[in-house]
Amino acid sequence: MKKALIVWGGWSGHEPKEVAEIFNEQLAAEGFEVEVSDSQDAFGDVEKLKALDLIIPNWTMGRIDQQLVNNVSAAVQSGVGLAGCHGGMCDAFRENVDWQFMTGGNWVSHPGNDGVNYSVNIRNTTSPLVTGIDDFEVCSEQYYLHVDPAVEVLATTRFPVAPGPHSANGAVDMPVIWTKRWGLGRVYYNSLGHHADIMAIPVVKELMRRAFLWCADGKAEAMKAAGGAGEAYTSMQDNQL
Repeated sequence: MKKALIVWGGWSGHEPKEVAEIFNEQLAAEGFEVEVSDSQDAFGDVEKLKALDLIIPNWTMGRIDQQLVNNVSAAVQSGVGLAGCHGGMCDAFRENVDWQFMTGGNWVSHPGNDGVNYSVNIRNTTSPLVTGIDDFEVCSEQYYLHVDPAVEVLATTRFPVAPGPHSANGAVDMPVIWTKRWGLGRVYYNSLGHHADIMAIPVVKELMRRAFLWCADGKAEAMKAAGGAGEAYTSMQDNQL
């Protein structure tokens, strides 16, 4: 049985508890053994984290001790998957650049605030994470992000929709969903999820379900592919922390 950890907290406006409950229900339906915590102390035992298959951070803003970031990073580098949504992952711990480096980006603005109608456009890709999923509309906050150029973008949204000083730059396609690698681990981010009702939309739930399974499968796949090299890599990154 695969093991997952959900850690929720931070700004209550993003309904982190309610979003965590949706994710917990999804994982349980897929046969995961799930631990849910509302304390960052859950990141305190690096060996326990490395024994997981999936970590889901859902903590908006706030601060985090550097050692806890190091622990999560070490676990992901060893092959544990990391997946999350909106403020719970890429608007978390704004002062910690190591967290941003690992997750692939950070939130900077939502022009127009809540109630903006916009499209999420699925990229033309062979990724099983979006295969068979069509473009869809949402009414929520539309997120402007600073994004790691190393990520693989799976979906975008067109800016500007709401007017603002950014409009002078012309149209840009802002990533909404991406994946990246962090050592041997798979990382997935979906910027949707201002409130729990957005994460309950069927197409969004399906996107997250696929993401959880893909990230959790990465550990076994990485070790199988790397063999002894994977063990050597894990040992090397442990010594660097």
